[in-house]
Amino acid sequence: MNAADLRELLTARLDPVDAAAAAAAGAPARSDFDLNEGDAPARKLKQAAVLAGIVEREGELRVIFIERAAHLSLHAGQISFPGGRMDPEDADLADAALREAHEEIGLARDQVELIGAFDRYQTVTGYDVTPFVGFVAPDFTPEPDHGEVADTFEAPFAFLMNPDNHQRQWRMWNGARRYFYAMPYGDKYIWGATAGMLKALHDRLYG
Repeated sequence: MNAADLRELLTARLDPVDAAAAAAAGAPARSDFDLNEGDAPARKLKQAAVLAGIVEREGELRVIFIERAAHLSLHAGQISFPGGRMDPEDADLADAALREAHEEIGLARDQVELIGAFDRYQTVTGYDVTPFVGFVAPDFTPEPDHGEVADTFEAPFAFLMNPDNHQRQWRMWNGARRYFYAMPYGDKYIWGATAGMLKALHDRLYG
């Protein structure tokens, strides 16, 4: 799929950027609890937003990820999209995603064309995450803030949207098996909420 075809598909299937704030009033559609018995616990969730940035490199569409720094108190060493908690000064969730992407990997706002948002995701750590999709300028070079980001990398969009790569795995947690999605790519282990959001994006586009 080329960039023009993907842009058309995303525009048709995703929620408009301006509608994301209104959609945040309801319950998240997806969560870390989806593959496990029982409902997500009732609790007050913290609003957050992430950016699934798509960049074209040598004719291939790729998605930008970060590997979080090992010293962080939450999600240390894990792979995620750029993004984070909404701050009081953010105009809306889209603004939060763009601010965080700039702070974490040096992505300027004028280097991103936001296309839309998809299924909000509740994490086990208590965040209500709105994921946005945007096209990133092909000349963008990540400049990670090493206080938060250990590394950046890109994975092919086609690989991430291939159902053959959507694994269901489990780990023991509090004496029980907890299931989650994983999409290992080379030596990068994409799993948990990030893999769950990618699965949600696949379902939105191709389901």
